[in-house]
Amino acid sequence: MPGPRFWDPEGTKYGLPTYPWRLAPDGLATRAQLRARGLRPGGQEIAAQILWRSRRLRGGVRVAYLYRIDQAKSVRPMTPGKWAALAKANAARRTCPVCGRDAGYTLSTSLGVCVPCADAPALAA
Repeated sequence: MPGPRFWDPEGTKYGLPTYPWRLAPDGLATRAQLRARGLRPGGQEIAAQILWRSRRLRGGVRVAYLYRIDQAKSVRPMTPGKWAALAKANAARRTCPVCGRDAGYTLSTSLGVCVPCADAPALAA
């Protein structure tokens, strides 16, 4: 039996059935796990949650919501319009605002320009 901290399958303590990390019952999955199977929650309510301690967060507890796999729906296919919009957005992320060239890679947000344009002032000095 797991420790009592996050073990609440009835949902009396946390309001939702709650399980510790890696101890969720079969038949439940997170959004990422559903997506890996080609599924989406499809409007269903959250069935349960996983709680675990984390040193990354100030409160120290992270949560992942679980959905029922048997009620999940297939992921909607991409339409030609969505593919075109995605291609346009990715092209914009590769285009340098200074020289206007496609860098062939996604520009760094810290630089905001392609590497040759970022290095140009350093070379001129």
